[in-house]
Amino acid sequence: MRRLNTRKGVNSKPADDDDDSNMDPVKLQIRPITRSNLFSRSPKHNPRSSLLIFASVAIALALTVCYFLVSARDSINFGTKRYGIVIDGGSTGSRIHVFGYGDDGGNGAVFDFGKDGLASMRVNPGLSAYAEDPESAGGSLRELVEFGKGRVPKEHWAETEIRLMATAGLRLLDLGVQNRILNSCRKVLRGSGFKFRDEWASVITGSDEGLYAWVVANHALGTLGGDPMQTTGIIELGGASAQYILEKNASSTMLLEENPADNEWVNDNKGISQVTFVSSEPVPPEFSRAVKFGNVTYNLYSHSFLHFGQNVAYDSLKEGIVSGDFDSAAESLQERMSSDPCTPKGYSHKMQSSKLSPSSLVGKNRHLSALQSRGNFSECRSAAKIMLQKGKEKCAYQHCDIGSTFIPKLRGKILATENFFYTSKFFGLAPKAFLSDLMMAGQQFCGEDWSKIKKRWPTLDEEALLHYCFSSAYAVALLHDSLGLALDDERIGFANQVGSIPLDWALGAFILQSTSDLDVGHSDWLTTIIVWSVSKWRKPQLKTIYDLEKGRYIVTRVSKC
Repeated sequence: MRRLNTRKGVNSKPADDDDDSNMDPVKLQIRPITRSNLFSRSPKHNPRSSLLIFASVAIALALTVCYFLVSARDSINFGTKRYGIVIDGGSTGSRIHVFGYGDDGGNGAVFDFGKDGLASMRVNPGLSAYAEDPESAGGSLRELVEFGKGRVPKEHWAETEIRLMATAGLRLLDLGVQNRILNSCRKVLRGSGFKFRDEWASVITGSDEGLYAWVVANHALGTLGGDPMQTTGIIELGGASAQYILEKNASSTMLLEENPADNEWVNDNKGISQVTFVSSEPVPPEFSRAVKFGNVTYNLYSHSFLHFGQNVAYDSLKEGIVSGDFDSAAESLQERMSSDPCTPKGYSHKMQSSKLSPSSLVGKNRHLSALQSRGNFSECRSAAKIMLQKGKEKCAYQHCDIGSTFIPKLRGKILATENFFYTSKFFGLAPKAFLSDLMMAGQQFCGEDWSKIKKRWPTLDEEALLHYCFSSAYAVALLHDSLGLALDDERIGFANQVGSIPLDWALGAFILQSTSDLDVGHSDWLTTIIVWSVSKWRKPQLKTIYDLEKGRYIVTRVSKC
């Protein structure tokens, strides 16, 4: 009981230094037992008091040195700019992103994706164009590497990581051709002067893209690192693919493809549609991904729907009309399928049949040139819905919303990006417009005569202009008829950037990689400081023992005094 009283007396004493709370247990064991002796001025206690003062001063000096080391490191890192480079090897071109960011002294990376923190450049064609000459693929990156050198100070080259992430174009090639193209690129990147490892040039999956897109969207919205159920989902409509990403229970999903932000119309030949959103349903392992950011783990649903991107779906619709695929699928459409409901009336399909695949024309009596443009939004939407539901009879899950693929029920806020955004922007809709607004705009456009449409938008490319009837109908068929979003649902927004941050999957990849690197670096450094500090505290004359019964540490002398 006397030791307990002494402990209380020490704790109640006003603190002189920041280290008192740490050192009290040590001081307790080497001070005299009685409270009166702690403050005694009797000469007979001088040797013990001198030892106590010496130990306290030594410990204070050690902690002071530690403090200045920490402060020095923080002052060096805070405001110090670092760099990273990601090359997006897309379907129709390769785009370099040069990132500048700061280290705030141990609390994490400070990103700036504005003009000062992000520079990008694109070259054409994409890496997949070198399928017949893989060894020449690396040469297409030289201009991008030089661009990077112009944006990163020379003294930072050796520490700046450069990574190549190839997407849909390379994924479609044979594995052997992929490897030859990547090896050609690796040779160039090894000699770039930047930090590079061979494994940093790779082909990523559609699921990876979705995950990275989800990361950058929630980083921009300020929800990354917080409650998983407060995150925002992503639905991206690419040219050739649709990607679907969502966060389930404490989880989420996502997918993405290359983002040519400089083009109003994305004609990148990627047949993917992607979606990301919060779900309370169990997700099969083949659709599940996990991402850890800080102390939070997000379990993601992620899937990329190949052949459901806008451009590929549009071509598939035309081929289906010519081939008679819709005749048996919907009797209500059969009478009208000699006409094209997704093209404004007055447009001539002549010379368009050359764009169809040869297999769609062989043995067919009806050719595209014989079709008459009808421009009917409702019929176009019905045809799009039929395409999206094709193969649903093969669904092996509890429910399938697109083809035979499992998708959890949408919940939480949703950002509709890429061609969803471009279509809504074309019609002059606000970012928070309802799907019903898009439907009304599409109905009006589809019913307009082609000659009037050209006069109204004289500066737009005719091929791009022609797509907007289908794109509006396809968006409603995908988001409302297939994924179940209500026409007046307030959760959905159309955007390609949040604030000044573009919703580009390459930014999400960079965020995850750079924060991971900083966590490892700070973890190692903090471990070193802790070990050093403890070694200074543990003087040779003391021994620390953990008392299991009392549940605390006891510090005792090794030698007698």
